[in-house]
Amino acid sequence: MLIVFGGLPGTGKTTISRRLARALAAIHLRVDIIEQAIRDSGVPADAVGAAGYAVAQALAEANLADGRVVVADCVNPVTASREGWRAVAARASVRLIEVEVVCADPQEHRRRVEERVSDIPGLVQPSWEAILRSGYESWDRPRLVIDSAASSPSEAVAAVLGIAAQDRSS
Repeated sequence: MLIVFGGLPGTGKTTISRRLARALAAIHLRVDIIEQAIRDSGVPADAVGAAGYAVAQALAEANLADGRVVVADCVNPVTASREGWRAVAARASVRLIEVEVVCADPQEHRRRVEERVSDIPGLVQPSWEAILRSGYESWDRPRLVIDSAASSPSEAVAAVLGIAAQDRSS
């Protein structure tokens, strides 16, 4: 099973996806870590582009082929990135659960963005203004939407686990 999280920075994707990966004893692939490692290797920040997603998707596919559950944590901002994850699931012949995390309270979302401290050495978090200008595309398919302003991380994990259990019984 491949569970892919998407959503703007500061919505709570990493908190929820980490907890979910622990609950499922799954591989947790965080695109931010991969992208920062690419930058740390000397690739200019503006040249990283889609490389982080390509690496994450390749790692996901390899782990899925080994029978592992994979939880991907990424902004997943455009249709092309979402299609990439769908293709990985199709090639691996596994179920795909897509999760979009939103924070429907703009003041809370902004507070989170402005107060958070990166847990990845060297990673520069985007500003609130950068997030507002990011060009995040609307989703074109059904997915589980979690409003992190209305539900706790534990409730969010329970919601995804409920979908995963339905998938297993199908």
